[in-house]
Amino acid sequence: MATKNIVVVGAGYAGVAATKKLSKHFKKDKDVVITLIDKHSYQTYMTELHEVAAGRVEPDAIQYDLQRLFARQKNVDVVTDEVLHVDHDAKTVKTVKTVFTYDYLILAMGGEPNTFNVPGVKENGFTLWSWEDANTIRRHIKDTVEAASNEHDVEKRKAMLTAVVSGAGFTGVEMVGELMEWKERLAKDNKLNVDEFSLYLVEAAPKILGVVTEKEQTKAENYMLKKGIQIIKGNGVANVEKDSIELTDGTVIPTHTLIWTAGVKATSDVEGYGMETARAGRLVANDFMEAKGVKDVYLAGDIVYYEEPEKDNTPVPQIVQSAEQTGHTAAANIIASIEGKEKTKHKGNYQGFMVSIGSRYGVAYLMDKIHLSGFIAMFVKHMVNLLYFLTIGSAFYFVQYIRHEFFFIKDERNIFRGHLSRLGNILWSVPLRVFYGSMWAWEGLKKTFGLFGTTSWFGDEIVLPFEWLKDPTTGASQAVEEVVAKPVFGLSYVYGEEPMMVFSKAPGWFNWIMEIMIPNQDVALFFQKFMTIVELLIGLAIIVGLFTWLANAATIALVISFALSGMFYWVNIWFIPVAFSLMNGSGRALGLDYYVMPWLQKKLSKWWYGDVKSIYETGIQK
Repeated sequence: MATKNIVVVGAGYAGVAATKKLSKHFKKDKDVVITLIDKHSYQTYMTELHEVAAGRVEPDAIQYDLQRLFARQKNVDVVTDEVLHVDHDAKTVKTVKTVFTYDYLILAMGGEPNTFNVPGVKENGFTLWSWEDANTIRRHIKDTVEAASNEHDVEKRKAMLTAVVSGAGFTGVEMVGELMEWKERLAKDNKLNVDEFSLYLVEAAPKILGVVTEKEQTKAENYMLKKGIQIIKGNGVANVEKDSIELTDGTVIPTHTLIWTAGVKATSDVEGYGMETARAGRLVANDFMEAKGVKDVYLAGDIVYYEEPEKDNTPVPQIVQSAEQTGHTAAANIIASIEGKEKTKHKGNYQGFMVSIGSRYGVAYLMDKIHLSGFIAMFVKHMVNLLYFLTIGSAFYFVQYIRHEFFFIKDERNIFRGHLSRLGNILWSVPLRVFYGSMWAWEGLKKTFGLFGTTSWFGDEIVLPFEWLKDPTTGASQAVEEVVAKPVFGLSYVYGEEPMMVFSKAPGWFNWIMEIMIPNQDVALFFQKFMTIVELLIGLAIIVGLFTWLANAATIALVISFALSGMFYWVNIWFIPVAFSLMNGSGRALGLDYYVMPWLQKKLSKWWYGDVKSIYETGIQK
């Protein structure tokens, strides 16, 4: 088969989904080359822009480097460039730097804000549709609040501490919800009274959150009103000035911050591509996601205009689920075209809608019948976000999401209200780490004296504690039990009382496993010596703070195995919670993990992903 060049333009949800599907299908086919072009070297997690704009997470938390996403896909060439023109006759894509030829093309450049030509929005307002937008809003609000703290004019000060969000769809509600929580930190940092802040949510339609049911709308509205957000419905923004906005009924709200989330349209980049357009500049596609009237060009994401027959001929929605599904359809039909198979018609399947109002409350409507709110809705939203990383095969960003959303948070802006935060001082766990490691090391040393002969390293006579060695008929399970016949350490005992064992005897299934693992006396003796050395090494590793998480995880596994052997006492069960507490990164305070872990992460990252760059040129990332 002659080489087939597939070019995907746009690395948003649709472009990444399509590229992943194509790459996976053709991973063993060297005749298919996939080029992914985007003006940025990263994918932006668009659904979390509000978290950056309102200071909940750091800007890099929603930036997913394309090299990390596609480093293991050897048939994908990532290119950082801007597309200038598409020539359908010559089948070429012209960028700022070069020209790419294609056999099949997927356009998935996404959308951009639709201001509906409202005067002053572009000049004096702020949109929220890109990573740059989120950072601009974040800086503007911090600077404006800081300036307000030094403003003596009461009216000017009030306007500076007032923010208006126009548009009560998902983005608008989530944005105003984040501002609602952020104002407490802004007030504290600038020595202001939090009551001086005012937040407005303005919606031209008579209802907020139009795609969910009245139940979710009511709960969301009641929550926002309870938190002091002023909601204006049926009255849109008519004009935006630098220090005020005017509504359609003539009402004027003094403010220096207008965030526009009232509409979206197809990116203006496609206007000169010579394809049929529909409402809001979206490109018309057929049921195979092929661009109407253009051969071998497919569409995906927010630029698509396709009326779904199964949904009363309404256009595919401009949401993440639709973006991914149209991307999959486009990719599936390119595969079918290359392999001469029947193409697949697009059929949208939208599992539900979720919206957060700040970090601790949300509403959700799932599968046309399930209504959720509060903690559960937010938990489900996080789980869906995590599922996304699994669908695109990125364990790295799966872990990073957990870190940013749960462990490295400030001001309790999380559904667990900061209880999982790693921002505490781990220095105070160092004495416990050294003590706990010493216990394991000392136990390993004691056993070492008895295992390798009747004389210790210091010349003292040692009595072998493993009586089973004297009787060749003793079973392997007893061998394991004798290794742990005595408690490793004890607390104080009441005179005349025996400490209680966790299990009085080993469960049958555990004995069965041990008999398979340790079939004879020689293996048992080797196992004893090996485990003794392991205990010693674990203890030393914990003392010096090296691979502390793994070492403590190993101690938990050992304690569980000792308990199952039927010879571990409840008075020593504290070993498990102590190990869990030391898995908090304690080795990074006065420990070797402070040096080793960053070095190791850097080396492993470079080996697995290669060099991460701000600009990727064709062929350079492999």
